[in-house]
Amino acid sequence: MGPVYDFYGLRLIDLSKTLDPATESRRCHLIRYNTGGPIPDYHTALDLTSHLGTHCECPYHHFEDGASVGELPLTTFMGRAIYVTLDLPENAQITGADLEKALGGRVREGDIVILDSPHRIPPFSPLSNTPDDHRLVIGEDSANWFATKNVKCVAFGDGVSIEDCEANVKPFHDILMAKNIVFLEVLKNLEYLEKDTFFMAYAPLPILGADSCPVRAYAIEGLPGFEA
Repeated sequence: MGPVYDFYGLRLIDLSKTLDPATESRRCHLIRYNTGGPIPDYHTALDLTSHLGTHCECPYHHFEDGASVGELPLTTFMGRAIYVTLDLPENAQITGADLEKALGGRVREGDIVILDSPHRIPPFSPLSNTPDDHRLVIGEDSANWFATKNVKCVAFGDGVSIEDCEANVKPFHDILMAKNIVFLEVLKNLEYLEKDTFFMAYAPLPILGADSCPVRAYAIEGLPGFEA
């Protein structure tokens, strides 16, 4: 089954990484057991890291007093999304000027912005931060632009790194998570999008005390009120 569905005349795209416990490099163990009795009653204990696959990071990931996954409103995890592929040189630092040029006045308060570039590698893989890693990077300047626009979420395709170095990653987290702006990482199937503006959802389980949570992220193209 592919990632694209015809859904009541709308176009639904699954943007999530499919998880296979046999191949995941991050903690992902399933323990299946039968509770017993004459009727089979199987349950599965999930032994997972909070940063597994496509996942949403919340302020508690960065701040001891930050909001955890279960403390943020449901509206944090859905809304109007804009997907932008930045055509910048390899390993370029994304600036506020770059974002303003690419997005102009299109971004509204409460939007989700998905960043990408042509310089793609799998995130959080052995290729990260090697000479073969040519992804664009974020930092203080791009964080200030997003903070000024009051977006609700910054999301990442495989062409942008959020793991390159402390000098870039720390201020990006400091500035945005202080405003309860969440991060959505390890998005997949972005090449199936036919529009660059659409409705998107990525709701995690409402677990108090969780800093992050795997999500099922998806886009709905053509939904009235969420287009350009």
